[in-house]
Amino acid sequence: METEEKEGMTMTKRTAALLLLTAALAALITASVTGDGPAAGAQQKSPPSLQKDTSMKPITEYLKDVYAKGMPKVVKSEAEWRAILSPETYAVTREAGTERAFCGAFYDHKKEGIYLCVCCDLPLFASNAKFDSGTGWPSFFQPLRKDHVAEKTDLSYGMRRVEINCARCDSHLGHVFEDGPRPTGLRYCLNSESLTFVPGSIPADF
Repeated sequence: METEEKEGMTMTKRTAALLLLTAALAALITASVTGDGPAAGAQQKSPPSLQKDTSMKPITEYLKDVYAKGMPKVVKSEAEWRAILSPETYAVTREAGTERAFCGAFYDHKKEGIYLCVCCDLPLFASNAKFDSGTGWPSFFQPLRKDHVAEKTDLSYGMRRVEINCARCDSHLGHVFEDGPRPTGLRYCLNSESLTFVPGSIPADF
């Protein structure tokens, strides 16, 4: 009789422990679904180059709004840029880094739309000027507007190249080379990390 009582108490303890464990697991699952867990409220940075891959307004209206506001310079401190950019994007855009070939989000991107500066949203290139250069980086034969892309001489790594930057925020974009297709003969070779994208039909007057 005493043995049976002890076994019964042991089973009761095991059942209680199992119920507590089940309840704890259920609470964790609920928190992860509803967003009430420990990480709730923590903003995860999505890849900047993909943040605008859904259009909030017709592309024509978007461009007209941008051009109507002019092109005032965008100036931020190093700390401010670090706060809003991922480490990878910061290294490319603010420190003139280069992403690995064939790894960027846009090197083989074929959607119709416009590519913006990831740092300040200035429209830079249109999909109808994009071509496959075989280099592993997004390549264009002309910018959307010439005055949106600034150029300067780059003598790094023992080479003489032409660096291209965003004309509004000085973000490093890549380089331009004279080996592109017609009609310009130019190849604007960019980093995907420097870009974000807005899909839509390209208007004839832009």
